[in-house]
Amino acid sequence: MYSVFEKLLKEAGKTAKEVSNSTGIATSTLTDWKKGRYSPKADKLAKIADFFGVSVEYLMTGIESEKESITGKKYHFSDETAELAQELLESPHMRMLFDAARGARPEDLKMAADMLRRFKESG
Repeated sequence: MYSVFEKLLKEAGKTAKEVSNSTGIATSTLTDWKKGRYSPKADKLAKIADFFGVSVEYLMTGIESEKESITGKKYHFSDETAELAQELLESPHMRMLFDAARGARPEDLKMAADMLRRFKESG
């Protein structure tokens, strides 16, 4: 299971410290997991999976379905939604919307992204 976590770190260009900072999971917990001294409980697995935009099942098994995502793979049901979500993820000014964007309709994502662009341009 930790090997999937390492793969996700590499693909996302992230460190365990960044995951720790974003999820509130102690770095010592991640280190203990790596060394086989600890298996994360469901709540921590869910936080890690959410951080990477994958399911807990994928995090535990490394097997993904079409609905799951790791960097460069399809997460959303339509290409338009995937493109908008990727733009939100990659923009430091719009990153906060990424988590809120899961399950949103493409037109809602576009409206939110356009609104933030306008705020940024006017400020």
